[in-house]
Amino acid sequence: MASITLKNIVKKYGDGYPAVNDVSIDIDDGEFVILVGPSGCGKSTLLRMIVGLEDITDGELLIGGERVNEKAPRDRNLAMVFQNYALYPHLTVFENIAFPMRLAKGQFSEDEVKEKVNQAAKLLELTEHLERKPGNLSGGQRQRVAMGRAIVRDANAFLFDEPLSNLDAKLRGQMRAEISRLQRSLNTTSVYVTHDQTEAMTLGDRVAVLKKGVLQQIASPRELYEQPANLFVAGFIGAPSMNFLPGTVETNSAGNPCLSTPLGEIELPEHLAAAGKDKEIVLAGIRPEFFEEASQVEERRRGHGSVISAELSHVEWLGNEQYGYIGYENDPRVVETLQRLAEDMDSDDLRTQLVVALDAMSRVRGGDTIDLWVETRRIHLFDPATGENLTRDAEAGAELTRLAAEDRKRDRERQASRD
Repeated sequence: MASITLKNIVKKYGDGYPAVNDVSIDIDDGEFVILVGPSGCGKSTLLRMIVGLEDITDGELLIGGERVNEKAPRDRNLAMVFQNYALYPHLTVFENIAFPMRLAKGQFSEDEVKEKVNQAAKLLELTEHLERKPGNLSGGQRQRVAMGRAIVRDANAFLFDEPLSNLDAKLRGQMRAEISRLQRSLNTTSVYVTHDQTEAMTLGDRVAVLKKGVLQQIASPRELYEQPANLFVAGFIGAPSMNFLPGTVETNSAGNPCLSTPLGEIELPEHLAAAGKDKEIVLAGIRPEFFEEASQVEERRRGHGSVISAELSHVEWLGNEQYGYIGYENDPRVVETLQRLAEDMDSDDLRTQLVVALDAMSRVRGGDTIDLWVETRRIHLFDPATGENLTRDAEAGAELTRLAAEDRKRDRERQASRD
């Protein structure tokens, strides 16, 4: 195993455009870091620079403290798992897994090859498939073979380039769990590229969010979710996406600070109001689960929120949860910001609608007007001009990442004792 350090890494192509622009990341020995972002954000380019398949235009790359900018891929001792598996169709599963050991001519005896391949196959539940050819395997089994080939190399780190993108949704879920279990069991430094935020949030010790080649934030999944650095991170992380409701910080008739929005007044805690009071307009970041039907909120919690009334345009029932949709008239001062955000996230236009989480047993339907309670303590206010999160608590976010590191360490220790 080894640490990986990226110092001000830059990648420019012939036209001078920086596909990766001044990215610095310290990846600890045994850490699992995810690179996530929309198409074209530079995440795969960054991975390819780490493994040596792309030259580094500027900056330094260190593996185990040693500069490797000029080293060939074979000299970096990194194992890469590709999305298309890169298996040899004419070789058996055994020989596909053994292939890296066969390349190191004379380094391993036949007994050593058999022992390592059988150990990897047992770990990956492939023992009964060792004599089969890749063409006779399922997508999930093929991906496990590709991972077995990485395991037998005793590499300093594993690099994953969207390894689950060719699998269906059910298999992706199974393989996510498999990769997580293996990484904890082997405790190998891992860098994993994906555009799927579910993979990012469930797998990573830390997640690096990239936009147009620039690192936006790197933190634990929970810190990204609860204390996003800017509008892009807040919008990209979370499903359904965070709502961005335009509003102006004012004082209501009762003398309390509030946010005046197209859906009415939302009373704010004083510290949130203070952060946005000097702005002509702000975007309130409100996740769907911050809402509840007012009639279902316990009395002791009511003081930590505010109530608005709104008409539902339609409702989506998903079995264990339910989402309501509320349309509203957008403020022209934020239209351009939201359009740019949608383009940055590689998505369709951000529609002027609020998505609210409802109890799965609720019988409300489209056309109903309901009272919604919103937990105002968890709202974030963003500056539409800069995208900055005006209400981010950096210390609270850092504490979330610290606690996540502790939890992962404890989890790995448990896994090691089982193995």
